[in-house]
Amino acid sequence: MSGVEVITFGCRLNTYESEVMRAKAEKAGLNNAVLVNTCAVTGEAVRQARQAIRRARRDNPHARIIVTGCAAQTEKQMFADMPEVDAVLGNEEKLQSASYRGLPDFGVSAEEKLRVNDIMSIRATAPQMVRHIDGHVRAFIQVQNGCDHRCTFCIIPYGRGNSRSVPMGSVVDQARKLVESGYREVVLTGVDATSYGGDLPGRPTLGYLAKTLLKQVPDILRLRLSSIDSIEADAHLWDLVADEPRFMPHLHLSLQHGDDMILKRMKRRHSRADALAFTQQARRLRPEIAFGADMIAGFPTETQDMAENAATLAEEAGISFLHVFPYSPRPGTPAARMPQLDRALVKERAARLRARGDALQTAHLDRMVGSEQSIIVENNGMAHTENFSLVAAPGLIPGDLQRVMITGHNGRHLLMQVAPASAASSQAA
Repeated sequence: MSGVEVITFGCRLNTYESEVMRAKAEKAGLNNAVLVNTCAVTGEAVRQARQAIRRARRDNPHARIIVTGCAAQTEKQMFADMPEVDAVLGNEEKLQSASYRGLPDFGVSAEEKLRVNDIMSIRATAPQMVRHIDGHVRAFIQVQNGCDHRCTFCIIPYGRGNSRSVPMGSVVDQARKLVESGYREVVLTGVDATSYGGDLPGRPTLGYLAKTLLKQVPDILRLRLSSIDSIEADAHLWDLVADEPRFMPHLHLSLQHGDDMILKRMKRRHSRADALAFTQQARRLRPEIAFGADMIAGFPTETQDMAENAATLAEEAGISFLHVFPYSPRPGTPAARMPQLDRALVKERAARLRARGDALQTAHLDRMVGSEQSIIVENNGMAHTENFSLVAAPGLIPGDLQRVMITGHNGRHLLMQVAPASAASSQAA
């Protein structure tokens, strides 16, 4: 091989950072290299990263393989001990050109491979500028990194450090450059994005940042949040939900569970009632809004009644896109020391919760049939509506915005035909 290949796991923030990594590595003159940007959310994510590293070595026997990301930050020695790996970079180091210069020689000891500093010592997030997100028609902008909360199941703060916000001016500059490059939809992303601004002068909120972006960069046609912690929603965010058509009617919620006792044991800051109140208020303000949510099945001490409370919360809140994770004990977290459920039971409960989620998604797709929707066309023959429903869009041009009629669905995505008044391609082109 030649050049720099990047293999990305995990969240949208990792997707964004992979583009920064590629640019920094190329600026440093790195060639014939594979960068593996890992995720640490679950044990399965770590397993997949290790598998990808071994495959990359088989496919590229003479390339440098450099491993980074959250799993490399939290389990650096494990990756350094892999014979396929030539260097391990921390989450801060991966974003610096200097890290890709003077890499260790092939065949050095595990200790010599390590380039991982203490992530908790990082106090600021430097703005990174990219003009292109490889393979994506929607642009991601990092507005925040790290997390100050310590949920008992989560290892991510130890991979990302404490919460740091990107200054508003830098976010606006990045959005302007991406829109100038042709992106019509911008997605704001972070590890705990709704904590944005707490470390900045004046303590601006995520909602205020979004309002400012839409005002100062009027050519943003669609603005979306990657995820939110509903307990941190502010008045500016509610204004956007109610009154701003360019703010997309889809919110992905970090719910994690629906039973109050389990939420307390997770050290979450919201209750079941809080989650329901949030979704009800959002739906009152924007009836067409759709919700996605993350939920963990089989958390330590979970009973069958508690598991049922999670499923009924998803139903009562009207979650259209439920992402279910079987609980995975992460070494070093408090939950890993709690009484664990049998793995077979964890998988069974995850399967049951996914089945309830599938039924909710089908009901959502049923409601969409017969409606007219605005879609943004992706690179794979698919598209997304404003409320993030997936639509088959064969033959349409990636990046275009189109008005379409929803004619049916196949249980997983919507089917459509171009609305007659909009056969002329993109709205606001």
